[in-house]
Amino acid sequence: MITTLADLLPLMPLLITTATTIVAMIVIGIRRNYAVTAGITIAGLLIASLVAVSMISTTNSQVTPLLIVDQYSLFFTVLICVTAMLITIFSFPYLANLDDSKEEYYLLLSIATIGAIVMVSSNHFVSTILGLETLSMSLYGMVAYPVHSKLADKFPLEASVKYLVLSAAASGILLFGMALIYAQTGTLEFSSIVNVTKETPGLGTGFAIVALIMVFIGIAFKLSLAPFHMWTPDVYEGSPLPATTYLATIGKSAMFVVLLRFIVTTEALSFDSIILVISLVAIVSILAGNLLALLQNSLKRILAYSSIAHMGYLLIALVASYYVQGAISVEAVTFYLFAYMVMSIGAFGVISIVSSSEKEFDDIDDYQGLFWRNPWLALVFTGMLLSLAGIPLTVGFIGKFYLFFAGVEAGLWTLLVVLILGSGIGLYYYLRVVYRMLLSPKGGERFKSGGSQYMGAHGVLAFVLALLLILGVYPTPLVSIIETISLNIL
Repeated sequence: MITTLADLLPLMPLLITTATTIVAMIVIGIRRNYAVTAGITIAGLLIASLVAVSMISTTNSQVTPLLIVDQYSLFFTVLICVTAMLITIFSFPYLANLDDSKEEYYLLLSIATIGAIVMVSSNHFVSTILGLETLSMSLYGMVAYPVHSKLADKFPLEASVKYLVLSAAASGILLFGMALIYAQTGTLEFSSIVNVTKETPGLGTGFAIVALIMVFIGIAFKLSLAPFHMWTPDVYEGSPLPATTYLATIGKSAMFVVLLRFIVTTEALSFDSIILVISLVAIVSILAGNLLALLQNSLKRILAYSSIAHMGYLLIALVASYYVQGAISVEAVTFYLFAYMVMSIGAFGVISIVSSSEKEFDDIDDYQGLFWRNPWLALVFTGMLLSLAGIPLTVGFIGKFYLFFAGVEAGLWTLLVVLILGSGIGLYYYLRVVYRMLLSPKGGERFKSGGSQYMGAHGVLAFVLALLLILGVYPTPLVSIIETISLNIL
């Protein structure tokens, strides 16, 4: 129980993000100003990330029974706050001409970020659900935000309802699994679930396995792992681009951190059946995600199916964590999540810059001849796509190599064959987009990506492209940080 100011200090990034939301809300109540609200959100998230950076080397405490603030959670707190800040910058030009109130969008984004921070700091089911529902409720609003606009592109209400219904079903399965675990152990702490591997009077091992599988299925829905992925392409396509970007980056990463902490802390992989279930889901996700992406012409749907495959890749390192001594598997997951967020922000950022709330350029044909029309955007987009494919000299290659190394150490040869096969298929549909950008331009509506309101967005693209290339050539500094923080989760 928090009793002193010192107990509050580890929660400062969370408190600053919460204060940012409150200040923005008060300012909106006094006088609506789109630029001021966006500026408050950006400043608050920047301050929260800087405070979290300053705390990483000195903070490692179980603040309450619900939240643990250690180096690992603070690393992802920094990553979440910075990513949310970059998405805010992309959102500014995208929503600038929306014929409706625009300021509340930033409140939803800030509240979703609060939920994500709680999730990565959680080692208890109660805080996991609180963070998850805070994130999800805000995302429903972000996805449906342009619904009252007469000029809104896509189908935001349809996407929001699909996400709401299927997310609620996933939460129900997750809660049912938690209830079974509580019946087994009498507590909702992750660490207490280690006891399910031992015989408990009246409750057998089979009971524990069913509970753990239900929790995994609930999380798999949220991560859009196959065969629980059916909502993903429709929601990605129908959502406004900033909401899609948030869902693809922060939404996925925060949920995977929960899964990683849950699997490692509970020793769930000590059951062979759990390993089998996760391995099968990984195989189906990699193959289904990559094969279905081949059939798409919408960039949002391509990136949606691609995300299914990438989450499948991450499960390989998750399974490897049971067989490999040391933190190599946790390091692989952490590095790949970082790389995936960089690549996704860049890819969705390019689409976001050329689009607006009333017109999204989402079809591959819209980007034909982009190398000749706008070499800068084509360069960034190509870099992100090649990195997603795992081409050398990009951060995506280092991340995929990390996963492959963890799989080799664990001897997961079947999963590694599927990883190689999936990466080969993925290379085709990524290069298909690059090839279209290299063709001669055709007539069509010109992209609007210039002017003062786009300067910040172009700066973000330059930043993520630099990260992609520098960490692809010299990843040692990031690897050293990840090696240090990964020890906290074991």
